[in-house]
Amino acid sequence: MATKANPVPSVWTREQAAPDQPALSRTTIVREAIVMLDADGIEALSMRKLGARLNAGATSLYRHVATKDELMELAVDEVAAELTVPDPGGPWRDAATEAAASFRGTALRHPWLSSVLGQAGLAYLGPNLMAYSERLAGLFAAAGFPEPSRAIDTVLSYVIGMSTTEAAWLTTVARSGETEAGFIARLMPAAQQAAADHDHLSEAYADAAGTATVDPVTLRDAKFSYGLEVVLDGLEMRLPRRPGARPA
Repeated sequence: MATKANPVPSVWTREQAAPDQPALSRTTIVREAIVMLDADGIEALSMRKLGARLNAGATSLYRHVATKDELMELAVDEVAAELTVPDPGGPWRDAATEAAASFRGTALRHPWLSSVLGQAGLAYLGPNLMAYSERLAGLFAAAGFPEPSRAIDTVLSYVIGMSTTEAAWLTTVARSGETEAGFIARLMPAAQQAAADHDHLSEAYADAAGTATVDPVTLRDAKFSYGLEVVLDGLEMRLPRRPGARPA
C-alpha cells in the first residue's frame, strides 16, 4: 500500500483556516508579533504572550498560525516587503550596493531578522521574499553573471553576516541604557587591557581608541562599505570579459 507523503513543513504550503473571530486575522497576528520581536527579541515571543496582547485565546491564534515556527516564517516575509532592489539597466555595482544597503537597513530596524533567516523554515517561499529574490536575480542576470544565484548568495552571505553582528551589538548597547558612543568609551579600557598581551590586537584597539571621537554610526557605515566593496571587486572579476574590453 502506498504511503502518504509528509506535507512540506511550511506555512506557505498549508491552506489557511477560516477565521472564527472577524477582528482577528493572520495579518493582525503577524504585525503584532513583529512589534514584540522588535521590542524584545525572539526569546520574548510566545504564542501565549501574543494571544494576551491581542486579547485572543491560543485556540483562536492556532487557527491562523499553527506553530511559532510558522509565525516566524510569516514575520520574516512581512518585513521582507521593506527590502528594495533597483531596476536593472544602470551600473550593476551601484544597484547591488543599494540593494545591500536596503537589506542592512531593514535588518537593523528589525534586529532579530538576520539571526533567524536560516531558522525560519521555508520562509523563502513567501511572496515578499520571492519578489525580492526575483528582482535580485534580474539585476545580476542583466549585469552578465552566468550564474546569478551564486553571485547573489555571495553578496547576501556578507550582508547577513555583517547585519547579524551589527544588530547584536546595537541590541547590547540599547540594553545598557547608554548611547553607543558612551558605551564604547566605557568598554574601551577593559578591551585594551584584555588585548595588552596580543601585539596586533593591542595596536588595533589603540587605533580604535584614537577614533573614539568619531561618530560610531559613521564608523559602522564605513566598515560595512569597505567589506561590500571587497565582495563586489571579487564578483566583478567573475564577469565574462566583453569583446574589445581592456584588461583591468
